[in-house]
Amino acid sequence: MEERSRLCSVWLGSETGILKGVSLDRKQAFNFCNTRTLSREQEVRALCWGDPAESELLLGCLDGTVRTFSTEKGVFTEARSCGDPQEGCFSGLASLRGSAVITCVECGKLRVWREDSSRPVAELDAGSSVCRMRQSPVDPNRVATGGKENGLKIWDLERPEKPVFTAKNLRDDWLDLRRPHWVRDMAFIPESDKVVTCTGYHQVHVFDPSSPRRRPVLEAEFGEYPLTALSLPAAGHTVVVGNTQGQLALLDLRKGLVRGVLKGLSGGVRALQCHASQPLVASCGLDRFLRIHSLEDRKLQHKVYLKSRLNCLLLASRELQGGGAAEGGAEQEVKEEEEEDEVWDSMERVEEAAMKRKPGGGEEVKKKKKAGD
Repeated sequence: MEERSRLCSVWLGSETGILKGVSLDRKQAFNFCNTRTLSREQEVRALCWGDPAESELLLGCLDGTVRTFSTEKGVFTEARSCGDPQEGCFSGLASLRGSAVITCVECGKLRVWREDSSRPVAELDAGSSVCRMRQSPVDPNRVATGGKENGLKIWDLERPEKPVFTAKNLRDDWLDLRRPHWVRDMAFIPESDKVVTCTGYHQVHVFDPSSPRRRPVLEAEFGEYPLTALSLPAAGHTVVVGNTQGQLALLDLRKGLVRGVLKGLSGGVRALQCHASQPLVASCGLDRFLRIHSLEDRKLQHKVYLKSRLNCLLLASRELQGGGAAEGGAEQEVKEEEEEDEVWDSMERVEEAAMKRKPGGGEEVKKKKKAGD
């Protein structure tokens, strides 16, 4: 396990509670879990690095525990309770100054936990129905939250009494009706104070906390379906967004235009992440595949079948190499499709079943089949 975990450059959390690692160099995928205690309650809902050296992974699970996985040893080293399952699933997870952990759950409870304490050292209420919490890559004490009818808020954990920025609702539409808002994901734009969000109403918004308006300084739309995830490439003024229909698009944040569409997905996108230094984006979701696309020519670079529905992913900062599907990935995909076809072929058609129930109907079915041949 130790050697396998060191090879992995992509990490994914699944609905079954299994941590999955993918080595693109070796074209292999590995499962890391304790099969004796594995249950649906350990479904992995959030992933983050536990330290800057990327030697530890933090997993936010459905049962409210945060588990620590050592990428050097290939084993789980710790599990601590960081919430009540009745408060909802984890909507965000981040590390703070090495030993501290930031958690946020759907009910809006955002907490800071230290390693030597069983109770949170700081807690704030971000509002109900929080869909996502993200940490600023520049200032670890700054986080953003948002959810359904819960607009974008930016918090400073050193002064948690109130948010440093609260977005205003969108202006009323042309019929003077209130426009609902539903923040699904967000990211801090590098080298600026701006934050980009995507919504359940297929919108992309850019907010500037320094602007007195507190409304979006840029509005754009993509498709007709709810957007579920976004990520910012390492270079350029663009954002990658994914929706519930498995569509990925690259949008220009300066003009609000769609620059290109990434093809190949067949299920809702639950997570995506752009590589820190390469023009690559990784995505996963309901169709059980990890896919990595190039942002330069928008072609599919890797496709790995991982058997479980995937909730979250995390890329290592080192360069990704290799090409094609991981070992066994393409074969498993074909096998699954063949098995499904066999099941459908073996099922009796409704029309044929009704014909057989009629007097002499069986002979008519045989004649129809011979005519079809």
